[in-house]
Amino acid sequence: GAVKDDMAEGNAWRLKKHKVLPTGKTVVVCVLDGFGENKYKDEYNAVHVARTPHVDRLLAEPSRHRFVQAHGKAVGLPTDDDMGNSEVGHNALGSGKVIAQGASLVDAGLASGSIFEGDGFRHVQACFASGTLHLVGLLSSGGVHSRYDQLLALMKGAAARGCKRLRLHVLTDGRDVADGSSLEYVAALERDLADLRAAGCDARVASGGGRMHVTMDRYEADWAIVERGWRAHVLGEAPHKFPTALEAVTSLRQAGANDQFLPPFVIVDGDTPVGKMADGDGVVLFNFRSDRMVEISKAFEYADADFPFFDRVRVPKDLRFAGIMQYDGDLHLPTHYLVPPPLITRTSGEYMVRNGLRIFACSETQKFGHVTFFWNGNRSGYFDEALETYVEIPSDTCPFNEKPDMKAREITEAGIAAVRSQQYDLIRINYANPDMVGHTGDLAASVRACEVVDACLGELLEAVDAVGGVFLVTSDHGNADDMAQRSKKTGQPLTDGEGKVLALTSHTLSPVLVAVGGKGLGDKQVTMRTDLPNAGLANITATFFNLMGYEAPEDYEPTLIQAE
Repeated sequence: GAVKDDMAEGNAWRLKKHKVLPTGKTVVVCVLDGFGENKYKDEYNAVHVARTPHVDRLLAEPSRHRFVQAHGKAVGLPTDDDMGNSEVGHNALGSGKVIAQGASLVDAGLASGSIFEGDGFRHVQACFASGTLHLVGLLSSGGVHSRYDQLLALMKGAAARGCKRLRLHVLTDGRDVADGSSLEYVAALERDLADLRAAGCDARVASGGGRMHVTMDRYEADWAIVERGWRAHVLGEAPHKFPTALEAVTSLRQAGANDQFLPPFVIVDGDTPVGKMADGDGVVLFNFRSDRMVEISKAFEYADADFPFFDRVRVPKDLRFAGIMQYDGDLHLPTHYLVPPPLITRTSGEYMVRNGLRIFACSETQKFGHVTFFWNGNRSGYFDEALETYVEIPSDTCPFNEKPDMKAREITEAGIAAVRSQQYDLIRINYANPDMVGHTGDLAASVRACEVVDACLGELLEAVDAVGGVFLVTSDHGNADDMAQRSKKTGQPLTDGEGKVLALTSHTLSPVLVAVGGKGLGDKQVTMRTDLPNAGLANITATFFNLMGYEAPEDYEPTLIQAE
């Protein structure tokens, strides 16, 4: 029985050979992160302004390139107003499927009320009798990490279920939403907290700071960011103390900080912090996106022996801690969570190793998790270390506009070495520059970022041709393709009081390029299909399976190419 089951199981994973395209070619999938195709082709579109002869060459082959959707419903987000992001983008690229994602899952849980009935909420609810519930996260409606309407529903739901004391620890955004909007968000929050107080729940803001300076570090790039948050949220310590959150944000902005980089602040009554975390309190992190919640989760959950990153000074005992979602499935972090994660199974990487195919994946720290963990369906580690090689090149720790070349050269060298080795069937590369530099709002640096990535891409594709390989070049979402905030009506750039154009630091809603080619296609007529006008990132997976000489699994979104 067991042997037969194993064979049946093996057959279920077996990839069928493609009728036209051969196996045995080195295939490179290269993601230019944050490199979108924007309708506004003016001086504020860094992708358009940049000299990119290698991408231009791909665009000069009309039958071998197209653009696909990389935002909204195409990547499992609730509406087509939702920007794509690198996590959902790489989930789609790696899995070949449109997966209901973060915000959608939380929306469903809040709408049905199931979020308040699960084990995670029950775990936290135990603090209501005598303790305080603390909510920590990004105060924003950007929809990338969090949304204000969800926070409000969570606060109201907790109050309705017996929460008598509620404290908010808010991180200001200015990255996924406009800089300066923190004032509006805090004012709205203060109004909603006043309503909760009137209804009998002692609800107040306790601490805060800017998302890039306080609490929301990712990939262990700078633990000092998390330490500042710990001191403010947990210990009630910060260099700046104010009687209200609105005064805090107003005053710190007047002193020259922008929303992303507000210094940590604590709200005090006289000299006493209004929301230090005490033994037996409850804490919920309300961001649904995981990357910038992992470190603060470790700070709340790990024992001292496992936490060498900074001195926490005091860790409240019997803390009832949960995330709105589980942020890392393999670390089981946090242990408790309000909404179960999307379990993405039968991803491309697992199919490949079960068919004996060899994989190389490389990026720098900022996007390494994207070509591994997110690509593999939110799963840490290897499927089969004997068949897979993952290379992480450490990112710089300075603001990325100061060194817009980032680690593109080093990634290219690693990628070329992998191509030349001819040891790998699939090589996955991610260049972080257009996204990470785009997030700084620095137009000139973003142009440079696009140019350096194009030059590196040229070298990589030359190496692919030299070994008779095949390539697919794409992106996961837009960013550098629009560096200006624009009028919704006219599309014209918006300016501040001095006539300076307001920088756009967020992702865009742009579609992204998909281009295929390489000497390995030989004389085969490989062209883009014309019957999939609404294709998205998830269609790319079947496409690279075809380029490797295989049909994609049947439940994957259809391939973008036809071959004769």
